[in-house]
Amino acid sequence: MASEFQRRKVAVVFEAMDTDGDGFLTESDFTELTMRWTELRRAAPGTRDHQRLSSIMMGWWETLLAASDTDRDEKVTPDEVLLVVDRLPSMLDVVTTTARVMFEAIDENADNEITAGEYRQLIEAWTGRRTDTDAVFARLDLDGDGRITQEEFALLWAEFWAGDDPDAPGTWVFGDVDLPGLSRTDH
Repeated sequence: MASEFQRRKVAVVFEAMDTDGDGFLTESDFTELTMRWTELRRAAPGTRDHQRLSSIMMGWWETLLAASDTDRDEKVTPDEVLLVVDRLPSMLDVVTTTARVMFEAIDENADNEITAGEYRQLIEAWTGRRTDTDAVFARLDLDGDGRITQEEFALLWAEFWAGDDPDAPGTWVFGDVDLPGLSRTDH
């Protein structure tokens, strides 16, 4: 069963992904997230980048729906997401695969690293607003070299989705989360 900490951090991401604020994740939420991301990237419909981002985001929706929509109503509730989160520690291969796909989407110039600017685009696509991510990026840049490699990202992604440690750097993978009991100055 998900801990209170896991519930809170997943709730932050769920709220950002629930673009229409109806309390469910639906295909239209992922369509909106895809549109945000392609607009931030200036990826015009029909371009390779637009197709790639659309495929990744909508593929994530299909995976989430298949794994968590227990009542098969084409909607995903926070509790249904948490049922998947409960299983993730024993499914780290799935988490790593998802991380690899998300890394590909974030790595705009395909140079096998995520820069601070590419990370900011990710967060702005999720939240739908301009966001200063410099401090968070510094927390995520595990070796302080100004970039996040695919291996670093996979670790961070697993710490967020399958982890339960408020001190883990991956807690911040979706940005400056405002979680009660988590001190921003300590991280």
